[in-house]
Amino acid sequence: MRRVALAGATGSIGRQALEIVDAHPELQLVAASSGSTPIDGLAPLTQVGGDPTELFDRAEPDVVLNAVVGFAGLPVTLWALERGVDLALANKESLVAAGDLALAARERGGGRLLPVDSEHSAAFQCLEGRAPDQVDSLVLTASGGPFRGRTRDELEDATPEEALAHPTWNMGPKITIDSATLANKGLELIEAHFLFGLPYERIEVVVHPASVVHALVRFRDGAALAHLGYPDMRVPISYALTYPERAATPVAPLDLAVGLTLEFHAPDLETFPMLALARHAGELGGTYPCAYNAANEVAVAAFLDGRLSFLGIGDAVEETLAAVDGAPARDLGDLTEADERARRLTEEKAAVA
Repeated sequence: MRRVALAGATGSIGRQALEIVDAHPELQLVAASSGSTPIDGLAPLTQVGGDPTELFDRAEPDVVLNAVVGFAGLPVTLWALERGVDLALANKESLVAAGDLALAARERGGGRLLPVDSEHSAAFQCLEGRAPDQVDSLVLTASGGPFRGRTRDELEDATPEEALAHPTWNMGPKITIDSATLANKGLELIEAHFLFGLPYERIEVVVHPASVVHALVRFRDGAALAHLGYPDMRVPISYALTYPERAATPVAPLDLAVGLTLEFHAPDLETFPMLALARHAGELGGTYPCAYNAANEVAVAAFLDGRLSFLGIGDAVEETLAAVDGAPARDLGDLTEADERARRLTEEKAAVA
């Protein structure tokens, strides 16, 4: 029996995780938290709002699934890593913002970090058991979102409703907008750097509209391994919660006889600058990735509220990155200050947009 604690129980990932737990007798939900939605009776221990780490202290889980969206998921990530509790990580933003601090916490705690993002789960599986010196490069795939193929001129008046109409994935609003801007892939690029220890120049992003190939790893001998499957988050969620087993899910096996066409294209970095900005922030290091994440969260919220245009998201993030100093964070206090400063700067830019 694996005791599971779930942070972010009412979001898209959280709801699918509950489905996985209910389907597997060997998984027991012992604690759950949500940001604002009541979840009374969902688990023996529940909490709405605030930092759930004291709740998780009492629950003593074997694995924590962090499905919180945004920087708010950072306390759960650090709690699990410090204590050596297996962390099933769907909250990419906490690793983006606090990559160095998180890796140091994992070193102290000794627990496993199991990625839940479909691309990172796929890469994790392709890389498992491979010596680092055998790896040439990692390729992350992007669907391209609802605006794939559009030009900047065509996106001048893009609405939140249009941006939320994702062609292949069913996700929450923030992640869906991130997919439309390619910020989601930018965050995943930085996350992959910390998860797998690869330099940024050896991590590539390609647009793959079918969302069937989730990641591909090239090796030094010229071979490449790819992870394929239908786009369904229940697969990586189940893999992380039942690791190292591969439990059954209701997702159908990939049917190759239907005539799958696997297309790959270079991303349009001029129309969708958020991917290039993420790479730049990651290469600069320090708290620049934290600032990128904070600025993006604020800019996306402003877009959804009608205070910022779709193209204004990238402009606001670029201006914020140019305004911060990016000094490395010595501790969580430094990181929080960097996050708050970037948010203030972006709010100011959104207010005058």
